Formats: sequence, C-alpha cells, structure tokens
Amino acid sequence: MVNIIWFILLAGGIILSMFNGKVDVISNAAFAAAGNSVAIVIEITGVICLWMGLLRLAEASGLVNIIAKLAAPIARLLFPDVPRDHPAFFAILMNLAANVLGLGNAATPFGLKAMQYLQELNPDKKSASASMITFLALNTSCITLIPTLVISLRVQAGSASPTEIIGATIFATCIGTTFAVFFDRILRRRYFGR
Repeated sequence: MVNIIWFILLAGGIILSMFNGKVDVISNAAFAAAGNSVAIVIEITGVICLWMGLLRLAEASGLVNIIAKLAAPIARLLFPDVPRDHPAFFAILMNLAANVLGLGNAATPFGLKAMQYLQELNPDKKSASASMITFLALNTSCITLIPTLVISLRVQAGSASPTEIIGATIFATCIGTTFAVFFDRILRRRYFGR
C-alpha cells in the first residue's frame, strides 16, 4: 500500500511538472537529492560507527544487561503472556535497552528476533497477539535518553550545540511511551479481554 502511495505522489509530481513546463526542475532536484543522500550517508556512517562501538562497549561492560534487568519488572507487567525464561523476553528487554540508549540501529536485530519469538508463542498465526502489539507500540515510542542519530545529524549540519535536544527528547519520548502504554492497555482489554 505504501508503495502505491509513493508511486502516486511521484507520478503526480512528474505529471504536474510536465503541465507547468518544469520538468527540468524535477530532474535537477532528483539528481541533487540523490547526490546529497549519498553524502549524508557517508557523513553519518562515521558517527553511527562511533555509537555502535560505544554500544559494543556497553554490552561488553554489562551496561545493556543492567538496563535490561532494571526494565525486567516493568516488562513482566507489560508482557504477562511471555514466559520469563523464553528467548522472546530477553530479546524484548535487549531491544528496549538499546532503544533507551538511542541506538535504534542496534535495537533492530533484537526487535526482529523478539517478533519472531513472539510469533512462535502466538496461538493464532494469522493475526498479531496482544504481546506483539504491545511490543510494537513500545518499540516505536520507546523512551530515549540519548538520541544518537539526531545528535549526529545536528553535528553534521554544523549545530553549535547538538546535544541541547536531549532534555526535550527525554520529555517527548516519556509522553509518547506513556500514551502508547495507556492506549495499548485500553485496546488490549477491548479486543483481547485482558
């Protein structure tokens, strides 16, 4: 569905530019954007490598496990259907810990594994379970203490103070997570009866 929407937007823009006689503007913008995207990816790669290295240090030092252990009591309340000794519970905790540290790229493999394990626990393979929906809501709205990608983008853009957004990010993600959990509980009771 998203591919269809993107195609309609792209085709509509091209057709509209042809009617307005601005095809050269569209083609110049397309080539400029393609060149800029490669430059941005190359610039950000170094910063992401730095943060991924820091995550590896955090994993090796046990910091990620400490955060996961701190989150375990909350995770037990949010995921009552997931057995504590199941690999899904560990993958959920590691995903949330990486997201809290602002390392979304590192959280992705844990998120994919968590969904795979949750699907194994799902009695109805054709629809998402309550735990899968809760995990998706938390994964997309997770509290972030250090928004590493945004900070790296601000550094690349030449910001005088790239880390000044940390307080606002913590506040916004706390609000987002609170609402995600609140609405998840309401909808879980309505659709799953628990």
